[in-house]
Parts: sequence; C-alpha cells; structure tokens
Amino acid sequence: MVFGGLVAALAGAHGLRQARRVSATGVRVPALVKRRPGRPGDEPATLLQFVTEDDRVMEVVSPVRPSRRRPIHDGDNILVTYDPADPRDVVVQGHEGFGRERAFVIGGVVIALLAITLLVVAIAGG
Repeated sequence: MVFGGLVAALAGAHGLRQARRVSATGVRVPALVKRRPGRPGDEPATLLQFVTEDDRVMEVVSPVRPSRRRPIHDGDNILVTYDPADPRDVVVQGHEGFGRERAFVIGGVVIALLAITLLVVAIAGG
C-alpha cells in the first residue's frame, strides 16, 4: 500500500512538472475543438486540431474535460501550448488548474502515510 501511494504521488508530481514545462517553454497556437462521437454510454472524446510551426496538422485528445464552469464546445477555437519536441503533449490555456495531478500527489501521500501509520501501529501493538 505504501508503494502504491508513492507511485501515485510520483506520477502526479511528474504530470505537474511536465505541464509546467510545456506551459513555460512550449509554442502557443490556436486549436479547433472537435468532438468525436463515442459509443453508447461513453462520453464523446474532445479532440484538439492545430498546426505546428513546421506546418504539421496535429489532432490530439484534449487533456482537459469540458465542465459546466469551463465548457469546451465543438467548433470552438481555443489557445493551446504544445511541446515542439513532442506536439502530442499539449496544455490548454485557461485550464491549467493541474487539479488531476495535484489530486494524485495529495492522494498518494495520504495513502502512503496511512499505510505507514497502520504498519507502525501493527508493529507497536504486536
């Protein structure tokens, strides 16, 4: 359980670092939002289509999900920042809350601490 918590925390920390790096050093371009229909019962995928500096047309799955507070509609034009070394790695401007990554870090640390506490209690009590 400790190992799982540490893995989750490290995954979240890596995601935060990557997103911050792309935001700071990437290339900002407009992107067209396209909704790919999903299977019945599945949420349709949100795709982002943009052109890189070297004139490649990229279509990537959006790293953020539309919400009531921040909707992303089919046909919208939004600003994204992509990594020139790997244009599939994008950050959507205005949606850099990094919430999922922070949740992984916090959740992982909580799980690891809980597991360590349970281990110490079991050793002390036994």
